[in-house]
Amino acid sequence: MTSPRISPAAWDDAQAIALRLAQRAELDARYGRDDHEPGTPPSAGDISLFLLARDPDSGTPLGCGGLRDLERGRAEIKRMYVVPERRGTGVSVAILRALEDAARDRGVETLVLETGTEQPDAIRFYEREGYARIPNFGAYAASDISICYARPL
Repeated sequence: MTSPRISPAAWDDAQAIALRLAQRAELDARYGRDDHEPGTPPSAGDISLFLLARDPDSGTPLGCGGLRDLERGRAEIKRMYVVPERRGTGVSVAILRALEDAARDRGVETLVLETGTEQPDAIRFYEREGYARIPNFGAYAASDISICYARPL
C-alpha cells in the first residue's frame, strides 16, 4: 500500500469538516453522549496547523490531525482521526509523524494530547508511538473520561 499524501488544509475545508464530523459521530456513539470533550473545542482561531491525509491516487480523504499551540514550547495534538476502513494501514503513523515534524519546525519541544477511556485503540496507538501518560492537564484535569499523554520532541 502506498503512503498517503499529507498536506495542510484550512480548518473550514469541506473534506476537513467531513472527517471531523465522522470522528464526532464515532465518539458520540462510543461514549453514548455528545459531551465527551472537556474544554474549548478546537477552531480555526486556535489550530495553527491542520493536516489532511489523502489517497495518493484518488485524492480520497483518509484522515486528519491538527496542532493547537499552548504555552511556549508545547503544542497539543487535536482531531487525530483515520477513516475506519484505513486503520492499521499506516495512515495514522504518517499523520502523527507529519505533525511531529511540523511541531519541531515550529520550535515545539513537547507534544501533549488527550484521548479518552472509551478509545482503547487510540491509547494503544499513542503508547506504541512513544507517548507517555501524564497527569490530566488544563481543561482535562477534572475529567474522569480523559487520559493525557506527552512526548518530548
